Amino acid sequence: MVPVIICGGVGTKMWPLSRPEMPKHFLPLVDGKSLFEINWELLRKKFKPEEIYLQTNADQAKIAQKQVPEIKLENIFIEPEVRNQGPATGLAAALLKKAGKGSEPFFLVQVDDLRVPGEKLFQMMEVAEKMCLQTDKYITGGFVPDRTVLGVDYLLKGDLVAEENGVKVYAVDDYIDRNEETRIRELMDSGRLLVHANHTTMTPDNLLSMYEKYRPDWYGPLDEIVKGAEVNGNFSRMPKGAIEEITKQVHLVGGSLVIELPFKWIDFGTWESLDKYYADEGLTPPNGGLIEIEGENNFGWSESKKKIAVVGLDHVVVVEGEGGILVCRKDLCGRVGEVAKS
Repeated sequence: MVPVIICGGVGTKMWPLSRPEMPKHFLPLVDGKSLFEINWELLRKKFKPEEIYLQTNADQAKIAQKQVPEIKLENIFIEPEVRNQGPATGLAAALLKKAGKGSEPFFLVQVDDLRVPGEKLFQMMEVAEKMCLQTDKYITGGFVPDRTVLGVDYLLKGDLVAEENGVKVYAVDDYIDRNEETRIRELMDSGRLLVHANHTTMTPDNLLSMYEKYRPDWYGPLDEIVKGAEVNGNFSRMPKGAIEEITKQVHLVGGSLVIELPFKWIDFGTWESLDKYYADEGLTPPNGGLIEIEGENNFGWSESKKKIAVVGLDHVVVVEGEGGILVCRKDLCGRVGEVAKS
């Protein structure tokens, strides 16, 4: 099994701390450590540095090497430009195949998430590896939602295919796009819906064969890279697009399996989600003190450890950092990304 940490994006919804020069997964969000450091340390419990790969861009690779100096330079795959997950995932497969690992399963680890308890990840990886070697199917992950969550894609799980150490693998009966809100609401209480949470597992050979079948315009440049052609020019030839442009079709023909995540999956997508994590874990965000007068349930983060006072307001996020100051209602934290665009 080859773990590949996927490290890209900026996390604009966590402005003003998350910025292009210091994306959210490199910020000291949890006990003074970054999500990148936490995920690396978790993988190191099972894998040696030379067994772990990282895919990112050139700027973020420099930050990663500063935070974790033991990363092997030859194990860093550089994306020359942003082309979205379709080309990016294909690039990982192509470079692994070029490195002689075409028949060895790889496992994608999204860097901006926590998995609790982390050791359960290894149980999932073992089951995913077995299923990958026994079938040629696309293997992904999902979790049972505890409430109606919109803005995410879902998988409709079918028959139980395998179970080992409490890790359950299901056939995928359907892929439900995030825009199908009516259908999502109708199926929410069915017990069959899983929020699609990635954790892709395949061999590079099998994944590239899916690219060849469903997106030959992506496969062509990737095949050239496998054969030794330069990465930059070939990667730029690939049209931007989501990996779902392939996986949707794979789901429809019964070519996929989904593993129900055996751990709690925590996605730090907004300040509100980080606030919830801190509350659940009994943690206090860094600041010089939070004073609330006729206010409650407020969240204050100060990068320079300033004191924060909130008077007459409830359910507000206040964040001070080098990039600016944010004051936002918690229920509107999903719109913070609009600030970064302005």
